[in-house]
Amino acid sequence: MLDIKEIFRVGKEFLKLVPVLAVKPPTDGDAVSMATVLEETVAKFPDHSMIIFEDRELTWGQFNALTNQFAHALMARGVKRGDCVSVIMENRIEMLAATFALQKIGAIASLINFALTGAQLAHCVTISESVACLVGEEVYGNLDEVRAQLDLPDEAILWVADQRSSAVPANAEDIVSTLDQYADTNLPDTGTILAGATAMYIFTSGTTGMPKAAKIPHRRWMAAGRAFGLAGCQAKVSDRFYLCLPLFHGTGIVCGIGSCFFTGASIFLRRRFSASEFWSDVQTYQCTNFIYVGELCRYLLAQPVCPEEHNNPLTRVFGNGLRPDIWDEFKQRFGLERICEFYGSSEGNVSFFNALNKDRTMGLTPATIMLVKYDIDADEIIRDADGKLIEVAKGEPGLLIGEIDEQYKFDGYTNDSATESKILRDVIKPGDAWFNTGDLIREQDVGFAMGKAHYQFVDRVGDTFRWRSENVSTNEVGEILNGHDQIEMANVYGVDVPATEGKAGMVSLILRPGEVFDVEGFSAFVTAKLPHFAQPVFVRVQPEAETTGTFKLLKGELRKQAFHLDQVSDDLYVLPPRASQYQKLDAQLYQSIMDGTAGY
Repeated sequence: MLDIKEIFRVGKEFLKLVPVLAVKPPTDGDAVSMATVLEETVAKFPDHSMIIFEDRELTWGQFNALTNQFAHALMARGVKRGDCVSVIMENRIEMLAATFALQKIGAIASLINFALTGAQLAHCVTISESVACLVGEEVYGNLDEVRAQLDLPDEAILWVADQRSSAVPANAEDIVSTLDQYADTNLPDTGTILAGATAMYIFTSGTTGMPKAAKIPHRRWMAAGRAFGLAGCQAKVSDRFYLCLPLFHGTGIVCGIGSCFFTGASIFLRRRFSASEFWSDVQTYQCTNFIYVGELCRYLLAQPVCPEEHNNPLTRVFGNGLRPDIWDEFKQRFGLERICEFYGSSEGNVSFFNALNKDRTMGLTPATIMLVKYDIDADEIIRDADGKLIEVAKGEPGLLIGEIDEQYKFDGYTNDSATESKILRDVIKPGDAWFNTGDLIREQDVGFAMGKAHYQFVDRVGDTFRWRSENVSTNEVGEILNGHDQIEMANVYGVDVPATEGKAGMVSLILRPGEVFDVEGFSAFVTAKLPHFAQPVFVRVQPEAETTGTFKLLKGELRKQAFHLDQVSDDLYVLPPRASQYQKLDAQLYQSIMDGTAGY
């Protein structure tokens, strides 16, 4: 029997969507950009608080002035429309101002994970064809270590001061100290930047090799920011967003920053998340909206009850990865009115969001999609006798693919072969093209929903898994581990860990003949070569690798056995939380992992 109250509630939510859906999204040839969005918001709310960070607060007008000074300074150093500049900084005002300065010029901001080091960092700077690097004082040492691998002169390394606790490097320029000599007025050519131009690169782990640079045009950033801000977050100028996700990440920059720039809402920005300080921050700065990834929600639930969480001003949260098993508890404990889960990827052409405020769902999508059968163990799409894809039954998990058309374009990567590898062709009719998301989802019954199908995320498939809010490429990690002197073959995969989001990395190692596993040496290698989120949590040392007939490494059985002591006779090692050295996995530590008390 239909619930009349629910019908009215859903109807009201749907009516809020109408103004957003009624606006035609920008096309590639329109002279609009995220830079013009910023300038329009500044014109409306010049004296309204825009951002609070540590001991600083800027209005929209002040932030725009700082951004313009950065833009004029970069142009004076030869940066022009279409150029790419790497931005490598922790969350802070200068990172955001530098990124939007590039938008005002019509240049491309290559947003690089500040935790990357060594070959991965050098690769990201190189494949983006950066003409310069805006690198923060706080992470300069990482870039300096790979300077010899970069084809950039000293004058192209622009050091962005943070606390000024270190001296300005001799082979870089202190750009911040020069900003006062530049105009703080808007650039006259900003209004001619086209929506189809690339605004930024966001790096995503590929299924092979190093990270890939996904191209994000202004058109896409604007469409997402407007929809998410107005319909997803239901934000107003009087709102304040709590933003602690890294701004090199799509959820932080596209969803969080995009939502605020479209609505005039202000931002409380943190360098990084702190579960213990979260609620005192929310109360002190009167934050009404929170941009999350699922593991942050789980961390908050794991915290003891504190006085600040009661009668808090937070009413709406928006993000991805909030799992059904903690949804209700999270919503009820913290008194939330609205949880708007969304689904999307940096490079993907389809997105979903929970616009109707239904529980335990990632919502709906206006795009044309299919859910097709996928063999998880064989890691391949299942086809019928004629070679066609097979749609799953309603409620059954299937691989999500989205049709590529004029409205839902796949903008791809800087690498053409990587772009083509994500496209399925001739799926329904000759000449059609579909984006392969690499994710399993299922259609979900959420009751009355205005005839709109809702969906729920199930899992990632194939050679990528998600851990610590990052997509981790199994092949990328495997290739790096294969560089260790002792290792013949590294087979990397993701495994479930109780009371955590995503999957933890695990590697099965085949050692070279005559080698005995050196735990200390392997630990040092992993710490030096891999960022923390890509470091395998578990290690299994096998006598030999199992492969398919085409010599593809088998992972299905390894995933099932995972690190379970009763299923694995090989030696197992684990990297405890906040540790830098692996240790043998014993029964006591195993039990703490299984009951969720180990700290992951």
